[in-house]
Amino acid sequence: MPERIISTKSGADEPKLDISLRPRRLEEFIGQGKIKDNLAVTIAAACARKESLDHVLLYGPPGLGKTTLAYIIAHAMEVNIRITSGPAIERPGDLAAILTALQPHDVLFIDEIHRLGRTVEEILYPAMEDFALDIVIGKGPGAKSLRLKLPPFTLIGATTRYAMLSSPLRDRFGAVYRLNFYTDGDIEAVLKRSASILGVEASSDGLKEIACRARGTPRVANRLLKRVRDYAQVRGRGIIDRDIAVTALGRLEVDAAGLDNIDHQLLEAIIEKFSGGPVGLETLAAAISEDADTIMDIYEPYLMQLGFLERTPRGRVATPRAYDHLNLKYPKSRPTLEPEPPPQGSLL
Repeated sequence: MPERIISTKSGADEPKLDISLRPRRLEEFIGQGKIKDNLAVTIAAACARKESLDHVLLYGPPGLGKTTLAYIIAHAMEVNIRITSGPAIERPGDLAAILTALQPHDVLFIDEIHRLGRTVEEILYPAMEDFALDIVIGKGPGAKSLRLKLPPFTLIGATTRYAMLSSPLRDRFGAVYRLNFYTDGDIEAVLKRSASILGVEASSDGLKEIACRARGTPRVANRLLKRVRDYAQVRGRGIIDRDIAVTALGRLEVDAAGLDNIDHQLLEAIIEKFSGGPVGLETLAAAISEDADTIMDIYEPYLMQLGFLERTPRGRVATPRAYDHLNLKYPKSRPTLEPEPPPQGSLL
């Protein structure tokens, strides 16, 4: 399936742009006010004591600034940051090499930390608690355990699947913060700052039109801004006003609520193929030829935020708001889905 313009995942051509637009200090970071206030206090206290910051876990939908906050923390602590991800650390030795290369008070940022393997994760337990690395030399009865001392460091973990973290790992983080979707006002402020950095002339109405379609996500907002800038340069006077924004976003098939054709396919599948639901995740994924994890991590959070979709014990259900948005008539009474009959020979 082609890459979505409103995807919250970072595109292959975006790292350079993301770095140029990324805030470097807490004062420049827009939104997430409570998290910023708490981090400001803990960073100031750690700097005053000349200690490393306590381990931090950041979780929430992608594109909300978890990586940016990790960079900001390292910058505020005046230390180096080492970036890696759960899937990239395949063996315990990979993590051991990273840990032993850290300098005192450095920040180690692990994205998608929920995807660490169990044997790799177990290496982190003594490292986080005691700043020590336990190495087993040899095999069988003659095996010996060797403990290496590590310099104090700060682990910052980021995840979109908080529930998939094991309890022992979650308990070792001293600070746990959930990042929420941004308000339209905060997204407008993000767009205003980004437009200034990119040298784009934009009216407040134009930025407001982009903001309301950015799915409450700064990464999406900046991507839409870049695309609308291109349209304004080629088809307009180089200025992003409301008319230019509406036309450009319409051509990109991003509607007034920030939904694209894939969101529409998902909602229409629930409504038209499954009578509005409930429908199981795997069945829905097969109906629209999409991966179940992608639906759960990428599509559903924003649809639920808008009140278009509900998760129930029996499956996904489209709400009256979804019917209204798609200009479909909400049925007065939904048909009750009969449970599947037990297989032949079952005692049930």
